[in-house]
This record gives sequence, C-alpha cells and structure tokens, in this order.
Amino acid sequence: MPVDQSLVGRVFPPTRPYAVTEENIGRFAAAIGGTYDGGPAPATFPIVLAFDAMNAFLEAESLDLFRIVHGDQRFTYERPIVPGDVLTATLTVASLRQIAGNDIIGTTSLITDESGAPVCSTGATLVHRGAA
Repeated sequence: MPVDQSLVGRVFPPTRPYAVTEENIGRFAAAIGGTYDGGPAPATFPIVLAFDAMNAFLEAESLDLFRIVHGDQRFTYERPIVPGDVLTATLTVASLRQIAGNDIIGTTSLITDESGAPVCSTGATLVHRGAA
C-alpha cells in the first residue's frame, strides 16, 4: 500500500538530546575507516542523529526498514559539530511521490544545539519498495 500523501509537510518530534563527545566522534570516525585526533566531527557525523530521526519516522508510520533503499544524503552546515555540543534532530517529510509501486520519500532533518540554534540540516531520499 502506498504511503499517504498527507505526510508531506509533517514534522516529527525531535530526537532525544545527543551529547557529542570525543569518544563517540572517535568511534564514528573508526566506523567509516578514519581516525579522529580532536577538533570538529567528520562532515558526515550528523547522520548519527538523522538516522535516529529517520528510524523514529519509520516506526511512527509502520514502514519496514528492510523495504527502504537509501537514495541520497546531503548535509548543509551552519557551523562545525564539536565535542561538548548537545544536539537534537527534527525530521520533516519534504516530498512524496509514487513511481512503479515504490514511494520516493524526501526528508529533511534539522540538527539544532541546546539553545535551539541550527547547526546542520540534512536531506535524504528514501525509496520505500512496494510489496512484491
């Protein structure tokens, strides 16, 4: 069954606050085959929060992760992410269209700090494969 078009524009609740530490930046860097020697987090680090927001969206809408193909990912920064930041992500469904029985879902996630100031925004295209 196709995803309901009324989702476009819907904003989902923010993720739990995420404390950025040198340790979790280091684990992320190692997971992507890099190293971390201090300073700002790698440019793709916000995926940690965006993925939490996406999983909450999928669960709220009863969409199966095994039917999702990740189409693309974009990051737009206001400032670097550094240890000591406490961040949340708020996902919005930006677009939705159906092609050949699949749902093409465009999302944006706004990453903000404790004061509510924007740090980064992410955009993703998710392909929700239709039933076989």
